[in-house]
Amino acid sequence: MENKQKPQIISISSGKGGVGKTSFTINLAAALSAKSRKVLLIDGDLGLANVDVMLGLNVKHTLRETVEEGRDPLEILVEVMPGFFVLPASSGVPEMASLSYEEQAFLIDSLEQIIGNFDFVLVDTAAGVGESVLWFNNWADKNITLLSPDPTAITDAYALIKIMKTRYNKEDFHLIINNVKSKKEAQEVFDNMSTVLENFLGVKPCYQGAIPQDSAVSMAVRQQKPFLIAQPKARASLAVTEICNKILS
Repeated sequence: MENKQKPQIISISSGKGGVGKTSFTINLAAALSAKSRKVLLIDGDLGLANVDVMLGLNVKHTLRETVEEGRDPLEILVEVMPGFFVLPASSGVPEMASLSYEEQAFLIDSLEQIIGNFDFVLVDTAAGVGESVLWFNNWADKNITLLSPDPTAITDAYALIKIMKTRYNKEDFHLIINNVKSKKEAQEVFDNMSTVLENFLGVKPCYQGAIPQDSAVSMAVRQQKPFLIAQPKARASLAVTEICNKILS
């Protein structure tokens, strides 16, 4: 692998678990690679990883070994399909969820050494507002927050954005509304969230798109493959492709 220019680093967070963040991130990576982009998906849930499970990957090494042993992340890479690579994390290792400042810096430095090989780096962060979520979001060039019409998902997404704004002075936030019944519902959720963010934080979010409720999503999770690959004509697949095209435009 030869280093090129710096890729676009996109963090995908949700504030709350169960919103569909990992599924979306996997399918966005598949969509970008289908457009001939080289994509690295980093499982940013360092202590409770599940990207490998959702893709049915047989993982031999994880980012835990990079942090604890200094293993080169290139040795950990798993190729899912042409142009789509995953850096898996560990599961059931609580200490990985609360790395020291030195460990964080070492991990980011290790990642910086290899990301030049890619066009896009997607970070599927942990749920909540833990330290790893915050520093991965701060590292990223673009922050995507996934939320659903569920009031708790909206509240938790607001809390995450508030912390990123107040602690790191981040200004640009891109919202995706997942699991919606209609485009009208998605627009209403975005408009309400946008009003609150502007009034209380002075943040004007960008509407990145919406993904409809679709049985193809849960079916693909059970099959351990991206729904974009399993059912490319499904409504959710078309929505992710539209979001992908917006990111590339």
